[in-house]
Amino acid sequence: MTYIVTDNCIKCKYMDCVEVCPVDCFYEGENMLVIHPDECIDCGVCEPECPAEAIKPDTEPGLESWLKLNTDYAAKWPNITTKKEPPADAKEFDGVDGKLEKYFSPNPGEGD
Repeated sequence: MTYIVTDNCIKCKYMDCVEVCPVDCFYEGENMLVIHPDECIDCGVCEPECPAEAIKPDTEPGLESWLKLNTDYAAKWPNITTKKEPPADAKEFDGVDGKLEKYFSPNPGEGD
């Protein structure tokens, strides 16, 4: 099992999770974060820290595509270990449906 980041992180990107991760397995895209599944130690400390409730265990049904997205983009995006300010409009996008199709950016973030 590993933890993965799902669609509600898109355009929210709160980053509370990166501060508690003991193995620094978060990677930053332009408008979301992902977890590197091979680096995650399955400790679960990040899940309750996410205000958008976007972090889930990969054992939940229907998350296979999110596991693939996390795996693919963790290899492309820079590592992030320090919390930054979330987007100014993050609260407006929390809970919005269809964020992957409407807002996902494959571009990398800044990282640390």
